[in-house]
Amino acid sequence: MSNWALKGTLLGACNCDWGCPCNFDAAPTQGFCEGAYVWHIAEGSYKGVSLAGLHMAWMGKAPGPMHQGSVTTLSYIDSAASPEQRQALSELLQGKSGGPWTIFNAISVKQYGPKSVDFRMKSDGLNSKAELGTEATLELGPILNPVTGNPEELYLDKPTGFTSTRTTLGVNKVLTVNAEISFDHSGKYGEFSNFEYSGTTE
Repeated sequence: MSNWALKGTLLGACNCDWGCPCNFDAAPTQGFCEGAYVWHIAEGSYKGVSLAGLHMAWMGKAPGPMHQGSVTTLSYIDSAASPEQRQALSELLQGKSGGPWTIFNAISVKQYGPKSVDFRMKSDGLNSKAELGTEATLELGPILNPVTGNPEELYLDKPTGFTSTRTTLGVNKVLTVNAEISFDHSGKYGEFSNFEYSGTTE
């Protein structure tokens, strides 16, 4: 048995209204759920393989709330990864060693990937942006006060959160995916957080 641990930053966005009802165990705004997560790994390793500086992503498309299953998924790994790093990221995305990917795999009925793409990512709170080759773009922004136009500072603390336990709430300026699954929900919910995962694998 070997332990693994990762730390870094996470961008998320979906088709829900700002705040996302799923954060409060409520039904998604439009009844269905389509969204994306992009991870930047700042430090950590898996099975002795360093993954620092790499990226990975997961996209999901569900006919109802994600927790009810029937999710079609698409995952990506960083083209900058070595063969050993690519194998490590792929195993993590399979969800057999812990982390949020265990839950993602449990609700999935059809999976595409992992695909290797060029990640171009700026990780800077609600000023973050990620481009995955030519197939997906996620750009965040703050929620603006409707009267003053000033950015609002909003956080969600959720100790039971499985992707993160403290999230900065915002909007997505851009959320487009055009691949095996596709959607465009620009102008809806966006979030930024720091993550810290660990687990054990054989």
